[in-house]
Amino acid sequence: MSSRLIGVGVGPGDPELVTVKGVNALRAAEIVVVPVMDTGERGRAEATVLHYVPEEKVIRVVFALNERTDRARREAAWDAAGERVAGLLRQHGSVAFATIGDPNVYSTFTYLAQTVTELVPGTVVETVPGITAMQDLAARSGAVLTEGTEPLTLVPVTAGAAVLKDALNGPGTVVAYKFGRQAGEVAEALRESGRIEGAVWGSALGLPEESIRPAGELDGAPLPYLSTLIAPARRDGGRGGKL
Repeated sequence: MSSRLIGVGVGPGDPELVTVKGVNALRAAEIVVVPVMDTGERGRAEATVLHYVPEEKVIRVVFALNERTDRARREAAWDAAGERVAGLLRQHGSVAFATIGDPNVYSTFTYLAQTVTELVPGTVVETVPGITAMQDLAARSGAVLTEGTEPLTLVPVTAGAAVLKDALNGPGTVVAYKFGRQAGEVAEALRESGRIEGAVWGSALGLPEESIRPAGELDGAPLPYLSTLIAPARRDGGRGGKL
């Protein structure tokens, strides 16, 4: 039988936002792999998974998730993680990999799956979609992501503030991920583009330390790395706009 590697999106942190299909996939897999930083602390994916499967079924695999500058070290960690999961697949046949958000949206799962399929030919790769941080922030803040024919642009600020500025000067709603360490530049870009009114940011959504604030309160101080920003589309005050 073919090995099966299943990427399961477990949402942004609130365990109640894991889908029924996601829970079933976690429980059906022989083992559940969760990514952890090389510093060893429990991540959001692991904390969420433990609401649904016993700890003895969970295997922690190190990714250099806290490495932002040394690409060689980061890629070496990805390769080592892929080799570890490939070994688990050979042993168990079915492995679920839990990732925050959605496995097809800026997830470490894509890197892992590529490596594993090279090491274990014939592996069947599947994904179970998860709730994203932008959806959760929209729900918690009342921001409406899209209406009518509006486009939606998702930007990782790790790509640089210039990418965000280009998006803000365009149409529709703009969502920025991973902007916490560049909060000052983000606030400046929002003001320059006239998009700070109605914009909102959030971090640790669904967790005790949750923070949701108007973007107008950004003062340049660094925020948690996984902060999310929503700058709603410019709307004429007609129907909709905010819940």
